Amino acid sequence: MKIKELLLSECEKKMKQSVENTQHEFNTIRTGRASAALLDRIFIDYYGTKTQLKFIANISIPEPRTIVISPYEPKFIKEIEKQIISSDLSINPTNDGRIVRLHIPTLNEERRHELVKLVRKIGEDGRVAIRNIRREINEEFKKLESKKEITKDDLENYHSKTQEFTDRYINKINDALELKEKEIMEV
Repeated sequence: MKIKELLLSECEKKMKQSVENTQHEFNTIRTGRASAALLDRIFIDYYGTKTQLKFIANISIPEPRTIVISPYEPKFIKEIEKQIISSDLSINPTNDGRIVRLHIPTLNEERRHELVKLVRKIGEDGRVAIRNIRREINEEFKKLESKKEITKDDLENYHSKTQEFTDRYINKINDALELKEKEIMEV
């Protein structure tokens, strides 16, 4: 495969990854519904190592507004509770000595608007990441053109292809953002 095709392939791969990362960030935002992804940012001190909660406990959703965390080692219940309380989730856990329950409260109007601002910022960060990928790839094509490995017409052609990728993946982020905003504002 030629270097030009490799650059285009790398461009698309990085942009796709950027969209996936942005969607994952959207999934960590609380919307009033229980989701295991809400706990992705919770890390527990597990024998001296910061470990993601999902690796040291079973996380289940028995009801639409309830998350149940069953640690593989019950001695970590207090640490799990402490980390959830200190997180930005605004959820108070309860435990019975074996499991931790999280009851997801309904969001008030003010909190909904705060979350919409947050997801818009995450969406903008995703769009900026895609534009940065476009800029990096276009700079690589300019280097090839300055080395006379591609013509000026080829350069314009590759710029238009990277712009097509940019538009496509920014639209995917915009669509995901719109869905997340609707989900948050849903009462």
